[in-house]
Amino acid sequence: MNFQPCAIIPSRNHHLAMGGIVDHLVAAGMPVFIIDDASDEPARTRLAQLADAARGVRLYRFPTRQGKGGAVVKGFELGREAGFTHALQIDADGQHDLAAAASFLERGRANPEAVILGQPVYDTSIPFIRRWGRWLTHLLVMIETLSPRFLDSMCGFRLYPLAAVASLLATERVGTRMDFDTEILVRLLWRGVKPVTLPVRVTYPPGNLSNFHPLSDNWRMTRMHVRLLWGRLTRGIVKGNGEQPQHWARLAERGAYGGLRLLALLYRVIGYRGVLALLAPLVLYFYLTGPAQARASHRYLERVARARGECGTPGAIAGLRHAFAFARNVVDTCLAWIGEIDEGVIAGEDLAEVRRVVARGTGIVLVVSHLGTIELTRATLGPELRARIAVLMHAAPGGHFRRFLAGLARHSSVDLLEVAEVNPGTIIALQERVARGDWVAIAGDRTPVTGDARVSLAPFLGAPAPFPQGPYLLAHLLDCPVYLMFCLREGGKYRLHFEPFAERIALPRRGREAALAALAARYARRLEAYCLTAPEQWYNFYDFWGG
Repeated sequence: MNFQPCAIIPSRNHHLAMGGIVDHLVAAGMPVFIIDDASDEPARTRLAQLADAARGVRLYRFPTRQGKGGAVVKGFELGREAGFTHALQIDADGQHDLAAAASFLERGRANPEAVILGQPVYDTSIPFIRRWGRWLTHLLVMIETLSPRFLDSMCGFRLYPLAAVASLLATERVGTRMDFDTEILVRLLWRGVKPVTLPVRVTYPPGNLSNFHPLSDNWRMTRMHVRLLWGRLTRGIVKGNGEQPQHWARLAERGAYGGLRLLALLYRVIGYRGVLALLAPLVLYFYLTGPAQARASHRYLERVARARGECGTPGAIAGLRHAFAFARNVVDTCLAWIGEIDEGVIAGEDLAEVRRVVARGTGIVLVVSHLGTIELTRATLGPELRARIAVLMHAAPGGHFRRFLAGLARHSSVDLLEVAEVNPGTIIALQERVARGDWVAIAGDRTPVTGDARVSLAPFLGAPAPFPQGPYLLAHLLDCPVYLMFCLREGGKYRLHFEPFAERIALPRRGREAALAALAARYARRLEAYCLTAPEQWYNFYDFWGG
């Protein structure tokens, strides 16, 4: 890739250090664009005196103030028109160590498609309030980019690839004042532009002029972060290869693990309650922008209310509680996988039965559900149990929370077996696992991706609903015991329910459909009993009854 850099210096009433900055850049062989953002005297005259076409120094003056972002964008336009491929942005106040300019160009030449970011190294002259404010901004940027690393998004010393910048500015709105540096960086990272950091010494000399206005610019920064947080939700993880954005529950492998690392950091900095507080506006957003899921939740909660003999109809508050319970469940599961929740969070008398079955070395079929969280059970019950459970899942495009766990599987001992169909080869492999004492887990409340060919209608919360026959066909072929497992939140802990369903399942040649229907009905009754106990913990957010 061709590498032709220029320098852009936006200035609003800065002139004392400008002569030295321009001289340094010219000596390094760089063309310079000075963008005067409607400076007052004497800065206006001094900046005009610096313009010198013979030295490659050009001046553009705005008649009215545009803001720092507006000035930098004008510099981008002038640089592109002049044929430059990259722009080194430098603040005009003289805070940055100009000796780093050569390193910026070296890094840019080696990484022409990246944005090279100054990573400030401050001395004791930085005011405390600025250090604290920058730290808070960096934390928000970590959330907005799902990056586990601190990237300084406010440093005005950076090298931009102009083609990527032009593509971004042609289609997206970016703030034009002090919010510019942070917002354009986040949006470039969303598009997959790689960030490369470079340490830069920064000083705050006495009498330094700042154009940052505490009230108006902090308000702009607040609005910018609100925009970016919503944008993060609607875009999902972008890998930089043109993929369509995905919902946050369908995170790709790399993004999922990065998100977990970020979650771990947030958990350590602001605690569990702080993480839940951050979840609240996100849940509200998804609830308001996901009408199909909200309707499905409402219909399910209505059925629960009728089955419990309750008066009235659940409203939006009940739906929000349902959505928030799911979000909290995801957080708890992720924290368990990264070691922030230990097995002490799981309680219940059935734990002893789990350990007895594990100790016997008996292979079983474990029928699980979308009620509560089986993932938390695997994450917290120790390596012996985790090594014994293999989760059978349909390998279909799109996925759901399983895609999240599939990405995490690279960094944990969770064993996911994704299959397009259960064929003889799959059965032989599963028989070998059961023979050595493994547990094969399969969902009993999610119809197969291939349609309703292998389902049985069973009464569930007052109406017939389709339940998959797969768990019972699988148990018949594997010829092993069948257990049910539910893990439900109770207060600040989770209670494990582990119960035998059948010692063996033998399906007759005649009347097989009736036998399968009876088994599905038995399972539906158990699922219903637990749903009535913990209705907000069933996370099938679609019309389960199909009508």
